[in-house]
Amino acid sequence: MATVLESESSLKARRDAIARPHLEQYAPVWIVDEKVLVEEQAIQFNVVFQHNRYGWVNRRYRFDGFNNVLYHKGQRIITEEEALQVQEKDPYIPALIADIPNAYGG
Repeated sequence: MATVLESESSLKARRDAIARPHLEQYAPVWIVDEKVLVEEQAIQFNVVFQHNRYGWVNRRYRFDGFNNVLYHKGQRIITEEEALQVQEKDPYIPALIADIPNAYGG
């Protein structure tokens, strides 16, 4: 069991090394769903943030640990009510000041 936990934490650390620099432009960002697939060396996760063009979105990513690549798997616009529920939790990437207008939008 310890081996699974060690590989899971290692996989999350490698995911964070790639995902955080990309997602920082949207801060604050919340992880709302996360599935660690140790056997596949992958993590599928959804984040919520306020996009400069679309408003509040729930975006899905997949981190492929074998190839060390982050894949964007789509997004959907969410309501203000859904966004408010998410904001009750601590963010994955906090922001002192949101800079939504200057995010490059990718």
